[in-house]
Amino acid sequence: MTAYDWVEKPTLLLDESRARANIARMAEKARRSGLRFRPHFKTHQSVEIGTWFRAEGVQQITVSSVEMGQYFAAAGWDDILLAFSVNWRQRSALIALAQSVRRLGLLVESAESLDFVERLGVPVDVWLKIDVGARRTGLDWQAVEQIADLLHYPLHTARLRGLLTHAGHTYGAGDGEAVRRVYAQSVQRMNDLRWQLQQQTGQQLEVSVGDTPGCSLSEDLGDVDEIRPGNFVFYDAEQAAFGSCPPEWIAVAVACPVVACHPRDEKVVVYGGAVHLSKDFWIGQDGQRQYGWVALPEEGGWSAPLPGAYVQALSQEHGLLHVPAPLLKQIKIGDLVCVLPAHSCLTAAALGRYATLDGRWIEMMR
Repeated sequence: MTAYDWVEKPTLLLDESRARANIARMAEKARRSGLRFRPHFKTHQSVEIGTWFRAEGVQQITVSSVEMGQYFAAAGWDDILLAFSVNWRQRSALIALAQSVRRLGLLVESAESLDFVERLGVPVDVWLKIDVGARRTGLDWQAVEQIADLLHYPLHTARLRGLLTHAGHTYGAGDGEAVRRVYAQSVQRMNDLRWQLQQQTGQQLEVSVGDTPGCSLSEDLGDVDEIRPGNFVFYDAEQAAFGSCPPEWIAVAVACPVVACHPRDEKVVVYGGAVHLSKDFWIGQDGQRQYGWVALPEEGGWSAPLPGAYVQALSQEHGLLHVPAPLLKQIKIGDLVCVLPAHSCLTAAALGRYATLDGRWIEMMR
């Protein structure tokens, strides 16, 4: 009998001790830097895991949807930032959420949305979404006049609190030094914008930033007011691949049953596909897409990643693993392998709950 004989299908394993250590490490970094720590809860989406943050003194959180805000508000979190541009079609739910917490922050990136938030008629904090280079969404940090016009909008119930960015382009930076450069540049751009806006309008604005690679690798977090990383609670194989964390900090793995082995092709097929792992990937040093690393189950967790072994392709239910020939003798049909996912956030959302290493289930929001 092994520790995971009860596993019959793809199952998300959680090493609680690693996750708690990751939380403590980032919380201490924020304290040391004198910054407000507002972690993003979209990674774990669990009331129980949220209590682990309270143990480190966390009082403010970030969420990515109204429903997630409601879920954590019901658990007693009362200072919540909804870091997704405000959805007009959820007007009633937004009002109800604002009335259920002490402080709610909403994100806007247009005059129309600013007007919408003001007309909600409830006191909320307004954050302007700024694009510092990720090119996903937000107001261009160089569009100073356009952004200044928003600062002149008359607010009565809403309060303009500051500027917010997510430097998601750190994920494609390539290595640790490049991540640090992107993070420093992002902070500099936010502060350049803040200074110019304050010169024009006299308004004092806060700056909120937060991506896991930048916050993990930058010792100097810069002149900002708060950080909002999320993925760091678990980390993942992509983060480890470009140096955000060592592999031993990765706190989740998907236990996948082996259904076929093809030694001639150095190939292992597992029950664990895109619906379990997502289709996020990074490009490995050999130029191949990698959807995760491969480890073996061990008592109390899983092994270090097997050298040269990775998830090379995914279909809906199938995972295709490349496993170098010398390692194939360790894996046979009916065994389990542990996949360290490329992106822990999407993998957690796909699987919906966690199995801790001491045999408990931890539920996520539904």
